[in-house]
Amino acid sequence: METLKKKIILIGGSQEGKTTICQYINNQKQEYQKTQAVVYVGDTMIDTPGEYAERRSYYGSLQIISVDADVVIFVKDASKHMSIFAPTFSSMFTKPVIGVITHIDVATKKQIQDSHIYLELAGARPVFEVCALTGKGIDKVIKYINKINLVEY
Repeated sequence: METLKKKIILIGGSQEGKTTICQYINNQKQEYQKTQAVVYVGDTMIDTPGEYAERRSYYGSLQIISVDADVVIFVKDASKHMSIFAPTFSSMFTKPVIGVITHIDVATKKQIQDSHIYLELAGARPVFEVCALTGKGIDKVIKYINKINLVEY
């Protein structure tokens, strides 16, 4: 797997797969642990609690924390029928915003298609599909992030 060369911030609702993605990329044991506070994982990742994206009163905190990142990633669990991301949610960030759809191994094709729509409406482009438990699709995300030209932003 390619090494992540830019700092990312993962934003999404509770139990969407943000921490599992961090654990996979960092070759850590895959175990559920509720993220209670913002966690800096090594030099390249910022894992945020789901409540920060679920509660409007925390949006300012997400904006401030994102200053430390090069790329913002909106994470959406495909098996959940709703999205916490409002249309144009990405407009509050001054960084490139991409989308990652998780739990593709347990979601239907319709749920995955709907997740693409939700993330694109939120302003995330492009959108990737991953299974963080097996790592399927994560390499594509890392390769894309490493190729982003930050001078454009």
